[in-house]
Amino acid sequence: MYFLWYIIIGIVAGFIAGKLMRGGGFGLLVNLLVGVVGGVLGGWVFGLLGIATTGLLGSLITSTVGAVVLLWIVSLFNNRKRIEI
Repeated sequence: MYFLWYIIIGIVAGFIAGKLMRGGGFGLLVNLLVGVVGGVLGGWVFGLLGIATTGLLGSLITSTVGAVVLLWIVSLFNNRKRIEI
């Protein structure tokens, strides 16, 4: 049952991060991947900062923050590639 919640939270977090960073979502599969990887990244960042979150809302916030950070890192590499051309 927890696996289903991870998928749902990942999709929602990826969608929210897509709206915040680019103004649009990326599609169901990419939103899921961005949200799940963002959840891991967000958990790591929050752990470094000593921030503990619990529950569904805490997981959603952690995943969304991590997904935004992930998209920001990806945009740094994309912008660098555009500058070199």
